[in-house]
Amino acid sequence: MALTTAWMMGGAAAQVSFPEKPVKIVVPFAPGAGTDAMGRLMAQKLGEVMGGSFVVENRTGASGAIGTQYVAQQPADGYTLLLVASPFTTVAASLPTAGYDPIKSFTPVGMIASGPLVWATNHQTGIRTMQELVAYAKQKPGVLNYGSAGAGGVNHLVLELLKSRTGTFITHIPYRGVAPAAMDMMSGQVQLVTGTIPALLPLIKEGRIQPLAVTSAKRSSAMPEVPSMAEAGFKGFDVQNYFALAAPAGTPAAVIDKLNTALNKVVTLPEVQARFKLDAVDATPGTPAAQTRFIEADYRAWRDVVRTQNLKIE
Repeated sequence: MALTTAWMMGGAAAQVSFPEKPVKIVVPFAPGAGTDAMGRLMAQKLGEVMGGSFVVENRTGASGAIGTQYVAQQPADGYTLLLVASPFTTVAASLPTAGYDPIKSFTPVGMIASGPLVWATNHQTGIRTMQELVAYAKQKPGVLNYGSAGAGGVNHLVLELLKSRTGTFITHIPYRGVAPAAMDMMSGQVQLVTGTIPALLPLIKEGRIQPLAVTSAKRSSAMPEVPSMAEAGFKGFDVQNYFALAAPAGTPAAVIDKLNTALNKVVTLPEVQARFKLDAVDATPGTPAAQTRFIEADYRAWRDVVRTQNLKIE
């Protein structure tokens, strides 16, 4: 479609040399976070593959909404891109003031990688499986406290999805990140968290917390001994933490095509694959259309959870 569109425009778009100046990848989170590291890896490798300069700019605030709004308002020329992660859809679905539409405000470039979260509890609960967790929550509604990385994020909404699927009530306590929530879980102030595998694996390996399941339909190669949600008895439950690139809506198809081709090459580079393994994610190369389908499905699913659970997030 991109090549056809370019041809119909008289070949002008196809003949444009891109990039002719530095391309900015906006990461809507603070430096040092996992999303920031992914953005910098993509910037470095895209620069090498495309023979241009790609730089990262952090624009933080409002759970990623500030930086996301900024990119949506930039010229649609391919020179400002957004490093997309799970809050792109969860915040838009749960926060009335998000200020952007993840479908209408952006043109997809391509998916980068995805991987599950992991459910974990402290040893004081005596809970060892997701079935035991649900049984306990049904027996003692509201007794279990769950620490998330913040209201409206994927760590929060994955809990609400579990509650809606099982008819349980577990008290949600938002934190400023997974790390403080995990610390409070070990001390007994909360009993349950989810986090990325790299964030919680050190504590699991040290025997300080108990993994229950990964949030995906299949096991993770980073934790092959931990069951998937399907194996734990929750078929159809598949939550992935993902990364992608997007451009402002209306970016020319020929530019998107060049970026997508380069991105698909980047995610299959051996050194990038090695980094993905450390981050417990798998490469997800594909077309912009495939990204659109993924984002639409993810956004729709989280809106349904927000409505079903009657969540009011400010």
